[in-house]
Amino acid sequence: MHLSTDGTKPIYVQIAEWIETEILNGNFQPDDKVFSQYKLAEMFTINPATAAKGLNILTDEKVLYGKRGLGKFVTTEARSIIVDKRKNQTLKGLILEVALEADRLDVDEEELIEMLKLTMKKQKGDV
Repeated sequence: MHLSTDGTKPIYVQIAEWIETEILNGNFQPDDKVFSQYKLAEMFTINPATAAKGLNILTDEKVLYGKRGLGKFVTTEARSIIVDKRKNQTLKGLILEVALEADRLDVDEEELIEMLKLTMKKQKGDV
């Protein structure tokens, strides 16, 4: 993964989102140990404190839990927490933007739904 340094999203948030995506992709399972702040710092060439801040966000959100002296681990609820968060924040925000743009372009609901269906089919390789 490449971190964006254009200033639109803090690095520690990008680290947290990367770990979330790794969990969603099945690369980290419940009770798996995730990378330490030092390993993340090495992987992404960032300050360990920045990596720690990303890990702490996920700990605060109950996606990770800590074992003193051993590191951070994935909670059993991690996947559902991430899915709920991304549905309620990310997807709803994107849908709002798309709906507003569709309205500006006079794209009706039926056409918009067909565009979405076609895009999803392409994403799955059905087209």
